[in-house]
Amino acid sequence: MFISPAYAQDAAVGGATGMLMQFAPLILIFVVFYFILIRPQQKKVKEHRQMLMSLKRGDRIVTGGGLVATITKVKEGSDEIEAELSPNVRVTVVRGTIASVIRPTAANDASAAKG
Repeated sequence: MFISPAYAQDAAVGGATGMLMQFAPLILIFVVFYFILIRPQQKKVKEHRQMLMSLKRGDRIVTGGGLVATITKVKEGSDEIEAELSPNVRVTVVRGTIASVIRPTAANDASAAKG
């Protein structure tokens, strides 16, 4: 009487654009995650790997456990490095456990940073 009959819409009305609109938020989320999380992490891993490959005798390093040492011998083709913790105390360190290299700052750099 006063109520008109309701009919279900056909699912094919939207077609390809309807399907794209359903996946657009997921694609957008993936793009945001890539640029905010994945890409910077890959860059950091690449820099760390480069730092480990450029280690040389005399560098001061910090291990993952927090030990500060000076490299005394770098074994090429091996993952092991010999480091001196204090005079006459030498240890063998695996390259992968080295967290960072301490770069000494020159006296000119310190005064230039203040001024």
